[in-house]
Amino acid sequence: MQDAFFDTDKADLRADARSALSKTADFLRSYPQISIVIEGHCDERGSTEYNVALGDSRSNSARDFLVAQGVASDRIQTVSYGKERPFCTNSNESCWQENRRAHFRMAGTSSSQLGGN
Repeated sequence: MQDAFFDTDKADLRADARSALSKTADFLRSYPQISIVIEGHCDERGSTEYNVALGDSRSNSARDFLVAQGVASDRIQTVSYGKERPFCTNSNESCWQENRRAHFRMAGTSSSQLGGN
């Protein structure tokens, strides 16, 4: 599952985000036992309240896309971390872009469910 990235102050899906989400949808359709959590993240600019709301919009945009691609909505939870859990901590545009994302993690699975050991 690949992160979906967003433009500054936006929650609408860019072409690269749609591509990443399409691959995630394919994966989730192949493994119907997996549930996920979509984390909405933002860069460090803006207030905490603003970024929590924006992160929520981002995670919901990703969820809505996956549901439209045939992933059952009851397999998807969303959460917003706003700017509180940055991937990159430098204060520049390159780093901020890495932080403007919807990040995916599996919930309630083990490696054996994925065919691992």
